Amino acid sequence: MALFKTVKKPVIKAAATSGGEISPLRPAYVPKAPPCTGGCPCGTDIRGWLTTIAQAGDYGRSPEEAYRLAWEKITDRNPFPAVCGRVCPHPCEDACNRTKKDGAIAVNAMEQFVGDFGIANGLKLSRLTGEQHAEKIAIVGAGPAGLSCAYQLARRGYPVTVFEAFAQPGGMLRYGIPKYRLPREVLDAEIQRILDVGVELRCNTAIGSGVSLEQLRGEYKAVFVGIGAHRGLSLRIPGEDAPNVFTGTEFLNRVNSGEAVGVGGKVLVIGGGDTAIDSARVSKRLGADVTILYRRSRSEMPAIKPEVDGALEEGIDIRFLTAPVEVLCENGVAVGLRCIEMDLGEPDASGRPRPVPRAGSEFTLAATTIIAAVSQQPGLQGLDLGTGDARWIPIKDAAVPGANGVFAGGDGVELGLVTIAIAQGRFAAEAIDAWIQGKTLERPATPAVVGPERVKLDWYKPAERHERSQVAVAEREPDTEILKSLGDAEALEEAKRCMSCGLCMDCETCWMYCTNNCFAKLPKGEHYKVKLELCNGCKKCADACPCGYIEMN
Repeated sequence: MALFKTVKKPVIKAAATSGGEISPLRPAYVPKAPPCTGGCPCGTDIRGWLTTIAQAGDYGRSPEEAYRLAWEKITDRNPFPAVCGRVCPHPCEDACNRTKKDGAIAVNAMEQFVGDFGIANGLKLSRLTGEQHAEKIAIVGAGPAGLSCAYQLARRGYPVTVFEAFAQPGGMLRYGIPKYRLPREVLDAEIQRILDVGVELRCNTAIGSGVSLEQLRGEYKAVFVGIGAHRGLSLRIPGEDAPNVFTGTEFLNRVNSGEAVGVGGKVLVIGGGDTAIDSARVSKRLGADVTILYRRSRSEMPAIKPEVDGALEEGIDIRFLTAPVEVLCENGVAVGLRCIEMDLGEPDASGRPRPVPRAGSEFTLAATTIIAAVSQQPGLQGLDLGTGDARWIPIKDAAVPGANGVFAGGDGVELGLVTIAIAQGRFAAEAIDAWIQGKTLERPATPAVVGPERVKLDWYKPAERHERSQVAVAEREPDTEILKSLGDAEALEEAKRCMSCGLCMDCETCWMYCTNNCFAKLPKGEHYKVKLELCNGCKKCADACPCGYIEMN
């Protein structure tokens, strides 16, 4: 059913308004892009799936039917709604127009709710075609980018095989994110759905060592490389080669692989990103007293804010404006860290203030384990995809230049959010399909974004944002998930907070404000027909439209 009805504007003479004025302008339905979709790296139709839930009763649907439709809308672009509902830092919420009123829609919490509904009800991912292609595709890496690419190709009818170096699929979702943030049964369920579409998985198969990339290129029509960035960077200071000094990715990989990692009673974590926070909170759960050292201030910390807040709630100390100078060792084992205090200078290439050592401010901290979580990069050995000493895989429109039929995405291309990796996997699948079929890859034009100045914020009733509750700090076991899901009633009320920015929601405002009876109601989903022969161009409808859907042309 169409969301709006296109009405051909007849050639008519301009009519006189009630005040005697004549206007040649006439109302037109002009759908606009909501800012939440623009803020989502996946480009998910957030407005669409939220309003599907909010308007369930209006369309004669049960809540369960609406949840199913919402799940289908999300998974068309993102097969990991329950995962992203837990680990995505939700930039869509920062873009939400409702931030100018009473708080953004809790999109992340709603995505978790819909994702969990999908798992609980055994919902299956859909194929786009019944056609089967002969061209086989190889995916290197079973992380979010690789699995996203595999899903989008399999649903288009391609035979897909995923090669994974680790023992289980998931990439950084499994080996980098702690279980208290992402329960493994949730991850496993969403991965299994992708495999059920028709994806073959081969674990414990490292491409570039046991099997070469050239071998894959000879056997498969196209190859997507989504190897992630599992190699932690060193501190480049004396003493860091001690056996109880880990990179953040190494430490989390060991713990998440089930290895017993003894950290002792005092852990120092260096860094201010998500890996540093995760490493610190995991160390706390292993029984250690934990201190994070970060060379800038709190405002420059790149980690997800709620995760930083959680670390502080759990008693983790954060020392800002502090940098390591030397790992202090005794008998070949790290026993402490020599540090120096920093001042913030002029902005560097990242746009953040450059840390400058403060003269005469050195001090030492004792440690039983030191974790360097300063950054990470992909391991490109054996793949021959970079140029010279390049740290990242170069791509242009998802294709690797100079490697015909090879495409790439995810953290191996650039460090980013899980949703960015998922989007890059989808984009690569579309590029591979177009390349194989000999078609030009086209991107649909994006409608203009409707901002808060175009939305009538006062028209919408105030409604408090629904937040997810958390397990109390004292009750947090090592693997206990901290965030709880919204309840059914909370989810429905939260969905109704969506203002449907830029698209009709059948509020009847235009129909009520029109004194000439220009608007005729149509069946649900088609909204209204404008009888332009009755219109005098008074523009009351456009001025009153709360969501910015009507324009005068």
